[in-house]
Amino acid sequence: MQYQSTRGSAPALGFEDVTLAGLASDGGLYLPTSWPAFTADQIRALSGLSYVETAVRVMTPFVAGSLTQEELRELCAAAYGRFSHQAVTPLVQLDHQHWVLELFHGPTLAFKDVALQLLGQLFERFLSRRDDHITIVGATSGDTGSAAIDAVAGRAKIDIFMLHPEGRVSDVQRRQMTTVLAPNVYNIAIDGSFDDAQALVKAMFNDVAFKSRFNLSAVNSINWARLMAQVVYYFYAAVRLGAPDRAVAFSVPTGNFGDVFAGYVAAQMGLPVDKLIVATNVNDILHRALAEGDYSQGQVVPTATPSMDIQVSSNFERLLFDAGGRDGLALADQMRGFEASKAMRLTNAQREGAAALFSSSRVDADGMTMAMRWAYDAAGQIIDPHSAIGLAAARTAGVDASIPVVTLATAHAAKFPDAVERATGTRPPLPSRVGDLFSREESYAKLPGTFEAITAYVAERATPRG
Repeated sequence: MQYQSTRGSAPALGFEDVTLAGLASDGGLYLPTSWPAFTADQIRALSGLSYVETAVRVMTPFVAGSLTQEELRELCAAAYGRFSHQAVTPLVQLDHQHWVLELFHGPTLAFKDVALQLLGQLFERFLSRRDDHITIVGATSGDTGSAAIDAVAGRAKIDIFMLHPEGRVSDVQRRQMTTVLAPNVYNIAIDGSFDDAQALVKAMFNDVAFKSRFNLSAVNSINWARLMAQVVYYFYAAVRLGAPDRAVAFSVPTGNFGDVFAGYVAAQMGLPVDKLIVATNVNDILHRALAEGDYSQGQVVPTATPSMDIQVSSNFERLLFDAGGRDGLALADQMRGFEASKAMRLTNAQREGAAALFSSSRVDADGMTMAMRWAYDAAGQIIDPHSAIGLAAARTAGVDASIPVVTLATAHAAKFPDAVERATGTRPPLPSRVGDLFSREESYAKLPGTFEAITAYVAERATPRG
């Protein structure tokens, strides 16, 4: 399997090189040069398989040339053996049409674990082959940081530097990062928003000398391997609800567009996805882009759903590239214009390509609260605020009653206890495996959100290339 950049200038790479690189050398994101296609019989054959075996079947085409199927099975077994539920991503029924897919049974209680536990295994396997070292730099709006740190803490050939916006993640989210005191883990709170942190990370990748000196790599959803791992749970859920003989709709709370783009990939592979509902909070750049073709950056509004407080969605570029005809050089011009002006209009081809599968919804604080209350009152389920954004969008999407709608539950409710308690009157406890979180020592640096400050901090602590 070969991978190409969305911006058309970087060389095509195999899966191993793409995983270690993260971002393409021309600033673009990697995608397979063509989508693998599953037949109805191949999808039907996934029925009854474990999550690990489903993952092996779904991901094998993407890793061809870099991992054997047996190597992939070994890595998946190690990654998902740490989850607290045997199904890894279990489905829970809310009513006759609505379901939630619980993606929070990993070690840090968020959907990011599903991909990052595997990515940590992939990094270790590939780096040991090469006797090489990487420096991971990433930005987090809440959950990516803790999941990435858990996945690579203590690994000998990796340093990780994770930036988060100071005061704009929950206490649980922050502590899950800052209480990991491994010698290869560095947490940085910046003065600014998540978008500022993400821009700093992209700037480090675009500084060719700096990137090469420290062999930078990425763990956020710009890394293709992360998206690939997320494709699996769409197949796993849909097959349990009757696919390929029945279509399924998915509602996805999203800010950075990675989780919902994985659903798009599943659809391109042949999974019968009726609709992908993009659920945003009031930071609604994705809703405006899909509904009106207006991809323009606004001011980030802090909300009770901090992981979605984003105004620049990195993975949206992948959809614009694939749905718009895969013209990398044209997209590079379009993205340069956006980066200069913070605004752009989608082309007709991009809008039409997206409209074939996507709808979108903007959910405010009242809609979020009502969805949490409905899940609790009607089905006895306590869901977190982000999942509630997805459920609110699902319940108003107008999907035909014969089609099941699955809302992706992206985080454990205990990560956001205040918002949940306000909505339901019940304060969710932390699971016992992280119950001592608030008694652990924290360690992190507070830095200004400037390129000079961040790169100086990284350069002083990271391991240079040998």
